[in-house]
Parts: sequence; structure tokens; C-alpha cells
Amino acid sequence: MPDTPDILGAVLAADPARRVRAVGDLYRLLLNQEQVFPATAPAALVLARLLDDPRTLAEDRWERRAGRRSLRAELLNWLASFADIARLDVEDGVGTAQDLAAARAARPILHDCIADFCDDDDPLVREAALAATALLLADPALASSVPRYAPAARAVLAASRDSYYRWIARERLAAGGEDITDLVAAEEEHRAALDRAHALADDPFGEGQEQAIRWLEEQPEDTAAPEQLGRRREDRPAPTQAAPHGPAPETPVAAPGSEAEYCGPWRIAGEEERAEWTFTPYVGVGPLHFGMTLEEITRALGEGPVVSSYSHQGEDQQLNYADFAESGIRALFQNGLLGCVAVDALTGPQVRLDAAPLTGCAPSHVEDWLVHRTTLRPGSMTYSPAADPVFADLGLAIRSQRAGDVVLTRPLFLLHDWLDLWHSLPSEEWNCF
Repeated sequence: MPDTPDILGAVLAADPARRVRAVGDLYRLLLNQEQVFPATAPAALVLARLLDDPRTLAEDRWERRAGRRSLRAELLNWLASFADIARLDVEDGVGTAQDLAAARAARPILHDCIADFCDDDDPLVREAALAATALLLADPALASSVPRYAPAARAVLAASRDSYYRWIARERLAAGGEDITDLVAAEEEHRAALDRAHALADDPFGEGQEQAIRWLEEQPEDTAAPEQLGRRREDRPAPTQAAPHGPAPETPVAAPGSEAEYCGPWRIAGEEERAEWTFTPYVGVGPLHFGMTLEEITRALGEGPVVSSYSHQGEDQQLNYADFAESGIRALFQNGLLGCVAVDALTGPQVRLDAAPLTGCAPSHVEDWLVHRTTLRPGSMTYSPAADPVFADLGLAIRSQRAGDVVLTRPLFLLHDWLDLWHSLPSEEWNCF
């Protein structure tokens, strides 16, 4: 894993791919799972000082948001997520009391660095700066500034196409004693219209399908991140523990390896032949971390890919995936950066969660065990069109792969953008049965 100084040093790198990877690492390693760490507050102060550097005007596509925007806008988005998490309490899992105190102590300094960008000519920079400022104003020391920013929160944030910004506007205006009845009503009306249009668009026999599809295509794309890190827990549905019938299932057991002399196409590697890997949700698995390039993966695994698949978009060539036969994994890419790791059921490393194997097991056993051990929020567990369970809180999908007359688990470790397996996985991955 890269160290914090390396990440901060790469934020202003000349290579666009290094910049994108560094910003992704800021989220994955310094704000992971609604937590701040010892390095988080110092990093926030450094990033705030970089905002007026001309190099932050460079535009790109970033892992967590749709469309193109400047590096300056995306750093402000990271600072907004930092400010949002700093409002949580230690009992909410935000980190240690010392780390939280450091995060909160940084808020007045961050406010001073960000304030000038609230009137920026770039609307994406302006919105991100206002979002970060609105969240920083939760600091009691900054309470006197709340009335000054309230009009901008209503006029700019509440009208944004970014649903996270709109939520910030409603939450902070309400906290300041403002009447947000109109904003709540507008948001509910907007959501209801989207729901009606999606229902019509999905009904091939209903009237108005074509009009609904056209209307949806005309709607501005929501640029909010798939999972906003710092939203307060009371704004979310309360977590519910899965309530399975009967006793909790036994821990899954990996299939035994094939007999030593067996050399057919369905040969299953024995336990002693498999590497032992662990994973950290949305950070990485084994020696790999999300955001790596193909060259970095090759160095980490000590082998080159036996198959690399590319697609062509005009004159540009995009890397889709690379198979590493000796390691037994498939690395899948988006914009040249690692976003998903698929572990071969027959020969791949044994990846464990709480010491339980996830590779090469009976799929139903792994699914039952995960459902029982995981606190599921509504919508946090879904199924792909191939009935593969996808656990959003873990960044984990359990696919099935054929091994002769049986099927075994082929775990996929994913970033948020890959949770919709049907649209994110290449067609070749669906053929791994």
C-alpha cells in the first residue's frame, strides 16, 4: 500500500493516471468506511494548501464521480467528505477520540483555505467549495458564519444536479433553523418523477415507454458518488441484522484438491498449493490495491499476464482485463486502473474473511454464511442477472465457476463502480462458468 506522503506527492503529478490513482487512494486509505485515521487530518491540511496551485486546474475523470472536472473540484469534494465525517462521533465508528479531535481542530483552518473558492468561476469548483464549507460550519467556532452562507446553500447547492450537494443543503439549512419545506417537497417530487419514468421505461408493453426513455435520457446525470462516505447515520435507513430461519450455517469449507495424478481441465488446486490472501473492502486484496496499473500488478505478482483484452474507442485503446495464470486471478480495469479482481475458483489464491475461505467453496454455503455474518442495510445486498449475490458493504460478489460436474465460488473484489456486475463486467467474464 502507498504511504500518505507518497499519495500526497502524487496528487500534483504530471502523469494524469498517477493523479487519478492518488485521489482514489485518498478516499480508500484516509477516509475508508466512515473513519478518520492519524494521517487524515494532516493530509486534509496539506490538500487545502494545494488548492490554489495552478496544477489543480487540470481536468480528468475521477473514480467516484461522473463526468469530467478539475483536480481542484475533486480535492474540494474530498475535503467535503472529510468535513462530513468529522461531524460523526466516536461511537459511530469514526475513529479514535484523538483522531476525531484532530479532524475537528482542523476545521477552522480548512474553512479559511476554502472560503475564496465559494465564488469561483468554475461552477463545479464553486459547488464543491460551498458543500465543504457548509459541512465545516458545523464547528461551533464557525457558527457566526452560518447566516452568510445560507443564501448560497439554497441558491446553488439545493439546485445542483448532484444529489449529495442537495442533501447537504437541506441538512445544513435545517440545522440553521431555516424552513426547507419547499426543498423537501421538490426533492420528493423529483424522485417520484424518476421512479415513474423508470417504471414506464422498464415496461415493454406499457404506453409511454418511448417517451419515458427519452425523458430519462434528457435528465442531467447525478454526479454524486455511489456511496457518500460521511452522511450521518440518522439520515440513512437503520441497519437491520439478517433474520435467517434456523441456526447459523457452518463456516464454508473449500473443496478438496484433485488427486495428484489428475491433470484434466477441471483440476482443483489443493489447499497447500494456493496462496493465502486477505482483503480490505474497497482498498485491495492480497498484494494488490485498487488503482494499480497493469505494470504495477505485474511487479506485485512477479509474473506477466498470459491474456490481455483491449477494446477500441476511436483511436484510443482501453485495457479491459488481464489474466495471470500462475497466480490464478483476473485483473479488470477501468481507465487503465485496477477496479476489480476475480479469483479463479480452481487455481486462485484462498482469500479469507474472518478466517473463512471464499475461494473454491460451494456457492450456497458461502452465500448463507455471508448473509448470517453481515449486518445488511436495505439495498446493500443485491443479485446480478446471473443470481450472483453482491454485498455492497464488503465490495464483494460471489460468482460460480464450473469444475467438472460441480460449481465452486469465484469471488470478485470490487470498487463501488463495479457493483452493477451486468454493466461493468466484460462479456468474457460471464463465460467463466
